[in-house]
Amino acid sequence: MAATPSALYRAIIDAWNARDAERMSTAFADDGTLIGFDGSTIETRSGVRDHLQPIFASHPTASYVAIERETRRLTPTVAVVRAIAGMIPPNGTDFKPELTTVHTLVAILDGTLPEARWKAAIFQATPAAWHGRPNDLATVLDELRAVRDAAPAKASVRSSSV
Repeated sequence: MAATPSALYRAIIDAWNARDAERMSTAFADDGTLIGFDGSTIETRSGVRDHLQPIFASHPTASYVAIERETRRLTPTVAVVRAIAGMIPPNGTDFKPELTTVHTLVAILDGTLPEARWKAAIFQATPAAWHGRPNDLATVLDELRAVRDAAPAKASVRSSSV
C-alpha cells in the first residue's frame, strides 16, 4: 500500500475524499482498527470496508483537508502519525469548525522486506474541541484554509514540523 507512514496517511485521506471504501480498507492491516469521530470502533480490514461502503453510498460525506504534524518511528516497524484535519461539507467552500479533527495513525510495516508496506494498525479521529480556547481553533482553521487554498485539486495533506 504505502512506502512510508506519511504516504499511508495521505492514502487514507485521499480514499476518504474519493469516497472509496475498498481503497480505504486496503490501507489497513488485516486486523486493523478504525475509530471514528463519534467513537465507533470498526475491527478488521473487511470490517472497515463493510462499514464505509453504505456510508459512502448513501451519504455525501465531507472532504478532509489535513496537516500532518508529526511522524515518529517508535521501532523500525511501528510509527505514529499525528495530524489535524478539517472537513468541508459537500458543495461547501469552508470548514465546519465542529468537525475539526485530530487524527492519530499507528502504522505497522506489514510483510517481509523488500516487499513490506506500511498499513494502519489503528486510525483514530478525535474531535478537536479546544474547550475554552477558541483562539486555538481559529488558528488551526486559518492553517487549514491556507492548505486548502494553496493545494492543487487532488492534494489534501500537507506536512509540517511541530
